[in-house]
Amino acid sequence: MLSLPQEQLKKALVEKGFLSEKEFEKYKEKAKRLEANLGEILVSEGIISSEYYYQLLSEYYKIPLAKSTQREIDLKTLNIIPEEIAREKKAIAFEVDEKNNLLKVAMTDPTNIQTIEYLERFTGKKIKPYLETEANLEKVFAIYAKQTTTQFEEIVKKSIQATKQIKEKKLEEAAKEVPIVQLLDYLLYYAIFANTSDIHIEPLEKEVLIRFRIEGLMREIIRFPKEILNALVARIKLLSSLKIDVHRKPQDGRFRFSTKEGNVVDLRVSIMPQLYGEKVVMRLLSATRPLSLTEIGLLKGSLEKVKKAISRSFGTIFVCGPTGSGKTTTLYSILSILNKPEVNIITIEDPIEYAIKYINQIQVNPQAGLTFASGLRSILRQDPDIILVGEIRDKETAEIATHAALTGHLVLSTLHTNDAPTAIPRLIDIGVAKFLIAATINTIIAQRLVRKICKNCIYSYKPKKSEVDAIKEQLLVLGVKEEEIKIPSLFFKGKGCQVCNGTGYKGRSGVFEIFEINEKMREFIASKNFNLDSLKKMAREHSYRTMFEDGLKKIELGITTLEEVLRAVRE
Repeated sequence: MLSLPQEQLKKALVEKGFLSEKEFEKYKEKAKRLEANLGEILVSEGIISSEYYYQLLSEYYKIPLAKSTQREIDLKTLNIIPEEIAREKKAIAFEVDEKNNLLKVAMTDPTNIQTIEYLERFTGKKIKPYLETEANLEKVFAIYAKQTTTQFEEIVKKSIQATKQIKEKKLEEAAKEVPIVQLLDYLLYYAIFANTSDIHIEPLEKEVLIRFRIEGLMREIIRFPKEILNALVARIKLLSSLKIDVHRKPQDGRFRFSTKEGNVVDLRVSIMPQLYGEKVVMRLLSATRPLSLTEIGLLKGSLEKVKKAISRSFGTIFVCGPTGSGKTTTLYSILSILNKPEVNIITIEDPIEYAIKYINQIQVNPQAGLTFASGLRSILRQDPDIILVGEIRDKETAEIATHAALTGHLVLSTLHTNDAPTAIPRLIDIGVAKFLIAATINTIIAQRLVRKICKNCIYSYKPKKSEVDAIKEQLLVLGVKEEEIKIPSLFFKGKGCQVCNGTGYKGRSGVFEIFEINEKMREFIASKNFNLDSLKKMAREHSYRTMFEDGLKKIELGITTLEEVLRAVRE
């Protein structure tokens, strides 16, 4: 991100009341310690919007804003700068003036003379730079999608033909052959391009099915001949340091993949024997900075509750939801706020999804005897202030974490439950004493992920009767009184465009419920009369709102659709 001189930024923000001088200095110190761009910190913390920051940059450097997403860009103009170079240089061509041999280019850093000179040599045209946000550039990159899909299919076909010609060899040798190496590389590259969270390689009776999970939904991508399966799986095992000759036992591993453009992705690999061969699932973990709480989708009221919870010096905070609901992302967002010079933060995780500066991160390794429970015991001898336990899975881990919270530590962890209040009976079921649960839990966060409406093709409409009825039905199930039900007057959808590949959706956001434990609830949890229904009724009297209600707000704000919220959280 292009930077603005700090004094100039201070003048713009303090004078206009975005921050006090003291608050500005606090963020300035944080940016220095994390070796990050101050503007990026302020945007990620939600102090200012990305659009406003880029407006300040435009005014200071006297370079016009491109606003490329508001333009019709034809493929011929776009392809003057090929996708690989466009991503590497963070620059796209959006308009050409053949008469003056001039090319208008949107860039995240239009002051970079080296990039401008490189593009002039490459295109043979005079470059006129414009300023553009990274978010808008990403939207324009999506226009390359159809071309990339076609190219991917052609390359895969060639690799498959070449792979079929590999003579009978040992699996380890076949895994190193160029066609297999290229096939997996192209598969991973395309998955990264498509913002895939999981790659599924599924053996069928006569072929191999490749499916990607994109924005929470499974999509079929391509099918391979069955002859390729063993060599492809062997290649993945080789990269993941797994045993190539083991076929009847599950194996787990990980490896790192880098694209030519410099994108780095960690892949968590799970291999499971099935009826027609070994199935592979690869989870893509992008090696980027943690998102801020506003970026993951916490609205103002929920944000204040979470910030209040993490300001305490002891107790536990749980994040709940099924696998793939964004729990770890939320925990990392909280850790990035708590990450200060005066505290000692130690985590024990499986796996470590982001490497964060100044935080001591431990990877679980059962083969070496390092489990959540044994690691947590050792952590307590390391003088921690804040502890993150990747997941509470058993009584031993739960009790150690609970006692740590009782003795002056702030403990963060996750649980697999359907909603926030259910975390209490879940801990009781694991075997933790009710009085310990009551004494230590501060806040429970539950969440799901929903797809966001594409901002390039969003439109509003009045809700249909069937949609209004679906909302009323769901709210009544959740215990909301009929007279308290309020339905938004406008709903939103995406028409489908090049940017969102015709889906109407681009990106994902969380829907949350924040369950705060007060003194009355603590007494009730520890009592013999404890039951979940009564606890939920008590919580509703103290501003507790469900994920569906949070989703309803996001529908009203044009962030997501009713279909998405119902898909994610319907009861």
